[in-house]
Amino acid sequence: MEETDRKILALLAQDGRMSFTDLGRGTGLSTSAVHQRVKRLEQRGLIKGYGATLDHEQMGMPLTAFISIRPFDPSAPDDCPDRVKDIPEIESCWSVAGEESYILKVRVETPSLLEGLLARIRAAANVSTRTTIVLNTFYENRPVM
Repeated sequence: MEETDRKILALLAQDGRMSFTDLGRGTGLSTSAVHQRVKRLEQRGLIKGYGATLDHEQMGMPLTAFISIRPFDPSAPDDCPDRVKDIPEIESCWSVAGEESYILKVRVETPSLLEGLLARIRAAANVSTRTTIVLNTFYENRPVM
């Protein structure tokens, strides 16, 4: 990948709403050249989408937790992500190496709702869980370049 494309990706990772004009200023390219490069980066799948960073606390979802899950029967089909995909409190699902098979990032309003969510996840996926509650988030989704 060219250095100019890396610079465009870094700028967009910092501010996904940056205009093509500002991207051009940051890279030394014309607005039309930047627009073409961004479209090409999107087509190649390097840019998967654009989104807003939300304040979950103000949205009434102040409790963030990581739930590690492990199937009760390791010989059963590995379909845990499909079994929990329709649970709206699950923000992310990662396949991991280690004792657990997956880690889920969830957001809920209260500890009692987290308890209910854990029961729903266990029932839906037939798994055991280990939960870590987030006390404070100092940074998240930082661009890595």
